[in-house]
Parts: sequence; structure tokens; C-alpha cells
Amino acid sequence: MFESLKLYVGLIIDLERLFLNLVEFGYKRQESVLEEGDFSRRGGIIDIFPYSFELPIRIELEDNLISSIRTFNPSNAKLFWEHRIVIILPYKRHAALKGTPITEDFPLTNFIDLNTGDYVVHNQHGIGKFLGLNKITVRGNSEDHLVIEYDRQEKLFVPVSSMHLVQKYFAFQIHRPKLNRLGSKEWQRVKARTRKGVQKLAWELLTLQAMRLATKGFKYAKDADWQKEFEESFPYDETPDQLKAVKEVKEDMESGKLMDRLLCGDVGYGKTEVAMRAAFKTVMEGKQVAYLVPTTILAEQHYQNFSLRLKKFPFNIKLLCRFRTQKEQKDTVLGLKGESVDIVIGTHRLLSDDVEFKDLGLVIIDEEQRFGVRHKEKLKRLKTSTNIITLTATPIPRTLYMSLMAARELSVINTPPLNRLPIETIVVEYDEDLIRQAILKEVNRHGQVFFLHNRIEDIEKIGQRLKKILPSGIRFGIGHGRMPASELEGVMSAFLKGEIDCLISTVIIESGIDIPNANTIIVNQAQTFGLSDMHQLRGRVGRFKRKAYAYFMIPKNFVLDKDARRRLDAIAQYTQLGSGFNIAMEDLEIRGAGNLLGVQQHGFIAAVGFDLYCRLLREAIFSFKKAGVFKTGHEDEN
Repeated sequence: MFESLKLYVGLIIDLERLFLNLVEFGYKRQESVLEEGDFSRRGGIIDIFPYSFELPIRIELEDNLISSIRTFNPSNAKLFWEHRIVIILPYKRHAALKGTPITEDFPLTNFIDLNTGDYVVHNQHGIGKFLGLNKITVRGNSEDHLVIEYDRQEKLFVPVSSMHLVQKYFAFQIHRPKLNRLGSKEWQRVKARTRKGVQKLAWELLTLQAMRLATKGFKYAKDADWQKEFEESFPYDETPDQLKAVKEVKEDMESGKLMDRLLCGDVGYGKTEVAMRAAFKTVMEGKQVAYLVPTTILAEQHYQNFSLRLKKFPFNIKLLCRFRTQKEQKDTVLGLKGESVDIVIGTHRLLSDDVEFKDLGLVIIDEEQRFGVRHKEKLKRLKTSTNIITLTATPIPRTLYMSLMAARELSVINTPPLNRLPIETIVVEYDEDLIRQAILKEVNRHGQVFFLHNRIEDIEKIGQRLKKILPSGIRFGIGHGRMPASELEGVMSAFLKGEIDCLISTVIIESGIDIPNANTIIVNQAQTFGLSDMHQLRGRVGRFKRKAYAYFMIPKNFVLDKDARRRLDAIAQYTQLGSGFNIAMEDLEIRGAGNLLGVQQHGFIAAVGFDLYCRLLREAIFSFKKAGVFKTGHEDEN
């Protein structure tokens, strides 16, 4: 039996009954909600921090009717996303149940945000169209039901007590899905085929995990005094998710098993600090660290940050990329073999055949998807012999994360840094008056500007045009990947020092580069960029307490194709902090999920929808584990 509370906009509730149910579910009434398991009431406002939620929810009442449900930040009470239906599970459900088998009936997401006309999937009946909520009287009792239309205009009425079986249909494809017929066996056949395909994927994932766990790794000691001193030098307050990710990484390292942890976090949410703490713990044991990044500029910036943070400690840090001379590169390679280099930060140059390590303890990979096939093959081989942390700012959708969590080590940083403000995002036709105003406004408040133009052929012309429309006192710089290394390094160094007001560049600035004083970005020819690319570019600004602006410009009178329009609409819509998961879902829907899970799995997603696919994947993973096929050390997780 699936035990839960279902609350939705328009529901008339008995407050005393609701509070009694929450107490029975293991929740505690408090003055204010701060952690999972808390709930409170102030007049017509009820706050609940449900089990497995990342943020608490605020329910607003008009008399006894729910008028709105929204997530909010408990530290400053700022309201975020609005929801229509929320499922609240018993607190610490896995402790109270866990003998309970994990089946497709257990939802992966706690929100069901349906609009009339949305395509939906009912686990037992298949794909239909949501027509809204209707009150139906059964044996004298009036209860709300979800109304779903199927093929031949057949209707299914789902009581709210069973709404956890329904979820919005996502399949990462544009065309409309075919509606199923009620009572037909076709849906069960489709689901059976998908279950078989999902079981194959689950087996592969668990086999890889079991192979890693069977390989003995190095058992790191508990934190020493130097580790604490290093971590206290972090100039910001850690977020709860950062601290949780650090804890998970250290537990991996201290367990003696081989680590392969994926660290997901929105742009600017502090993944690098987690990686730095793991690197420090590694070199404390006399082992070496390789930090692999996709661009030369990012390698240089990480090198500067590591050098600054580690200057009090006796560790040798080197940079290996084209910013270094041939002699410097040769000396670094020799130092890695002879153990005189503790940490090396570099681009794909680190994967060259001449690079060997005396005692490699940790490889940190930033945005693995940006490396080529040959490099990925080398990384695969590394994963069988050393600890790996992979960082990505392209978040995997939460439902997939929940289903995969038992099959691989995943950490998610989903809470924004303190005092971080949403970035004001403007999608507009190319307008020189607006460009002039935006640059002057930023410079007048002593800030800096990125102007992104991704065509090297005419980037100099763009620079000349901007100089014409702006006062002579504005200092410009140009940066792109074909510049001589010393020249590019000089430009980036000048921008970092505040000696350049507006940097005109290609997408070399896209990954990870952090200039807190740059809080306006203007992206030219925005229709040519993918959605996740635009999200990454927007993440170059807004890293300070100051309001930041992102302008995505398209040519005047340009006719956008359907996909480009969807991408630009999405970047304008998803501006809240932590909206990376929404971006990831939208991006996958536009591009397809082939790269994420493979072409065959993409077909299964289209057949049953993304949510049910993820439920079946989680069910398969837990079934294999329960049968004792794999011993992975995570058997108690839910």
C-alpha cells in the first residue's frame, strides 16, 4: 500500500485532520520550518518541509481552501516555484517501510504539475490527455478525480488517492504521442518491452559499479589539522548541499573503495570547492591529483585559484596547457613522473601519451562531455584504477537522478550560494542603442561586460563597431581560441585584473570561468546556441551580490525555426536560481535523450514517458540488488 498525503490547489481541507496526519507521518510542529520533518502554521499559511524534498513548501489558504502551493527558501522566506499538486510521504519512509518492495507505483517526483490539455501517463492504463479535476459522487461521498481522455474519447476518472500513478508525459520528442485504448492489452505489451530494455541498462550499470567496488582502492585517513585550516580559508559560507557533497566524497575516500562520483550542480553553485577539498585530502597522503578541464582559459583560472588557496602549504602545483612554453611543459611532465609535482591542472594535454604519474590518487574531470571520443576512452581506463570526480553544470533531470542514485555515486548541489540573485534575462532583436546603454550602465557601476560573438572571422569588426558607438574611455579586449597563447593569456589576465571593461570573445568563456565583477553578458546571434550552452553563458555573470543582466540578441527581422524559438523562450522563462533542472528537461525534450542514455533507451522513453521509464529503472536496480546479484554497499538506500 502506498501511503501519502495529497494536497492540491482547490482542495478544501480539515486543518486539524491535516495536522494529525502529519504527526502520524512522523512530522513535528515547530515555530518555523528549517529541516525535513518540520511543519508550522501562521494564520492562513502552512509551511511543511516534506521528506525527500530539497526545499520546503508554503500552502496559502482562503478559509479552508488551498489557493496556492509554492516552494520557498527557508533562510530568507523567498518564494520560488508554484505547484498544482504535491505528494507528501511519511518522514523517514525508508525506515518505516524500506521491507516494502520498490515498484513502479512509488513516485520519483513529489510534484504533479498538470495543465488542462497536457499528455499524461497512468502507470496501469497508458498515455492519455488530462482534462482537469472533477468532483464525482461515489456511494454518497463527493471526491475530486483527475479526468483523463483516452483513444476514442474514452474517459478514465482517477481518484486523488491514486494520483501518484499519474505523471506528465515527457519523451524528449516533438510529435504528439498516440493515445492508448482503455482495456486494450497493447499498453501492457509496451510496458513489458520497456521493462526488459530497462533491466538490461540496470544490469550494465550495476556490473560497472560492482567491478569498481571489487577493485581495492587506497584508504584515506580522517581529516588532519591542515585539512581544516585549508577549508577555513574558503572565503564564502558553504551551502548545505556543498557540505553534503564534501561529506559524501570524503566518505568514499575513507572507505577504501575506488571512487567514481558524479557531482552535478548549477553554474556558479560551488562544485570547484568540493573538488579542491578532495584534492587537498589526496595530496595530504602523498598522492598526486590531475584536474582536467575543457579550455585553456579555465585551466589558467583554476591554476590561479589553487595557487592562491595553497600558498601556505608545501605542495607543488603546475599548469599543463598551451599557455605554457614547451620547456615548461616538459619540466612538468618530468615532475609528474618524479613525484615533485603534487597537483597538475590542464586541458586534454594531460591525456597525452607522454604524461605519466608517479602515484596518481585522484582525477577531477570538468564537463566530460566536452572531450573527444579518443580522450573519453583514456578516461574510461583511468576509472578502473584511480579515484574520479566528474563535475557537470548540465544537471541531469531529478527523476533520472533519483532512479540512478542506487547504481552510481551521485552528489547534487542544488542550493544557491547565500545572497545570490536571479539573473535578469532579456531576449531581444539586435539593438545598438540597447547595447550601448547596457555596457555604459555596467561600467558606470564599476563592473565589467562580456560581449559574446562566436565567429572569429568578423570578431574584429564587431570590436570596431562597439568602439564607434561607445565613449572613448571604455576599454575593450578581444579573446578567441586561435590567438597566440601568450596574447590570449595577456587579455584574460587584464580582464581578470579589471583592466578591460568589455571583453569581446567567442565561447571560450563558456565553461567555468569566474569573474565576480563581470555582471552583464550580451550574446550575439543567440539563435545559434543550444539551450544548455545559453544557460552556461548566462552563468558567467551573477556571481556577486550585485544584480546581473543577460541579453540574448537575435538579428533584426530574423525568422526563427521552431526549435530556436523554444530554446529562447525557455532561457527567458527559467531565470530562477536552481532552474538548471528545468533547463535540462527542456533541453532534452528539444534535442532528444540519445546522448544521455543511448538511442535504444530513447525509444523506450518515447514509448512510456520519462517518468515511468525512470520508475521502471529504479525498480529494476532494486530488484537485482534484493535478489543478491550485486553487493554494492548501498542496499539500504531508497
